[in-house]
Amino acid sequence: MFDLAIVGAGPAGISAALAASAAGARVVVVDEQRRPGGQIFRQPPREFVGSKPKFSAGYPWAYDLLEQADAAPGITWKHESTAFGVFRDRAEGSLQGNADPSPEGIQLAISGPGGAERLPVRRLLIATGAYDLPVAIPGWTLPGVMMAGAVQGFIKSQRLLVSERLVLAGSHPLLLVVADQLRASGADIAEIAFARGLPSIREAFGALPAAPGHTRLFAETGVAVARLLAAGVRISTNTIATSALGTDRVEGAALARIDKDWKVTGAPRSVQASTLVLGYGFQASTELARQAGCTMLYNSAKGGWIVAHDQNMATSSPGIYVAGEPTGVAGAEQSRAEGHLAGLAIAQELGFGRARTRARARAGDRAAPLTQASDDLTSAVDTARKDVHHAQRFSTVVQRMFAPNRKGLAALATPETIVCRCELVTQDDVSTVLAHNPHLSSASGVKLECRSGMGPCQGRYCETTVASLVAAKRGRSMADVGSFTAHVPVKPVPVSALMVLDDQ
Repeated sequence: MFDLAIVGAGPAGISAALAASAAGARVVVVDEQRRPGGQIFRQPPREFVGSKPKFSAGYPWAYDLLEQADAAPGITWKHESTAFGVFRDRAEGSLQGNADPSPEGIQLAISGPGGAERLPVRRLLIATGAYDLPVAIPGWTLPGVMMAGAVQGFIKSQRLLVSERLVLAGSHPLLLVVADQLRASGADIAEIAFARGLPSIREAFGALPAAPGHTRLFAETGVAVARLLAAGVRISTNTIATSALGTDRVEGAALARIDKDWKVTGAPRSVQASTLVLGYGFQASTELARQAGCTMLYNSAKGGWIVAHDQNMATSSPGIYVAGEPTGVAGAEQSRAEGHLAGLAIAQELGFGRARTRARARAGDRAAPLTQASDDLTSAVDTARKDVHHAQRFSTVVQRMFAPNRKGLAALATPETIVCRCELVTQDDVSTVLAHNPHLSSASGVKLECRSGMGPCQGRYCETTVASLVAAKRGRSMADVGSFTAHVPVKPVPVSALMVLDDQ
């Protein structure tokens, strides 16, 4: 039995694994990628000889973190593996959801290259990251419509340029960084449509508390914008993509001006391109936490439905912890800090006494290289909490300044627009269900009635749009409308993998 299973090998998962393993815990990390790093620190395949990853200048510690992950002797890595369910083992040996209130007896069901298995673990850390915020607009199901994170992932992991001429539309600063990376790779950026305007003087002053220790991140975005403008790339503010144009594939994008509430104020204009890249932010990936019975909170700016936790990153479900983007989309630094705290706190709870904890090379310099130093876990946990608090100063500013206007985005769908790609449910289908069932006022209720969210993606593509439509029609908040219920398997796996759930 492992002391700790971690789902996700991004900065949160790696940091937690290193901290807990160094304290003496037996750790296993489950991740869908071939190498650790998560989406933000995606690495090219080892077969790409001489191809070294290049990460954001704002995260100089990323290289050291990945080197430590590769060198760590006490961690079992299960790459190319999907965690698809969390269960609790009752005394008689059968699996019974979350019926057992004890933190012991956790079972993690996974499917990987060697088949499926059920891992018995003493504690579980969910560090499943985030995914691009889906936006249902007319034509978004055409080949050639992609999310900013996916486009960046191809560049990082495969050195692949997805298209030669692109239009980028969104509201998250990552969009500008991706555009700069595409330009540097030889792409023709037809236009960047940024839904918000330039930061106001008030916003600039409000961001000052986040500046210390994060100047590289601010500078990187500024330099990216400067390079794009110098290259002649058009950046249109207060502009949104109202549709993807084309018949069999993307041939262009329709862009229109919007007001401060993201309502279209003028006639759309067409821009020719072979790819439309959307980047309006991120959704916290919380399906596994929901299925495990963890209490959820709604916070639009932080990524929608996020996992509630205490000061040690423990969730409401005994024995289950959370770190990184599922607590709120906040970036790599906070993910690393939360993962480190969670790993130490779990080791402490399991009775391990001392840890080889992270220490700064120079006092007060949070971007400095990390060394190792012995410390007792109580002191280490206290220090880790301070690191999380410091990281939050930056992430809170970014979340506030670049929060997506979900109501405005949901209004872009027309009656014929497919909102649920898996089940081909249109916006009109959802509206009809609501019209014929005045008692329905929840996202899950609509899901049961018209099958939105019942396909392979389990609602990742349609939940926020469907919930926004319900909220608008019923005059309720997104929190009141609720989320889709998560079921096993929370991600697609071979049918044969489900056999591991049956003791017989």
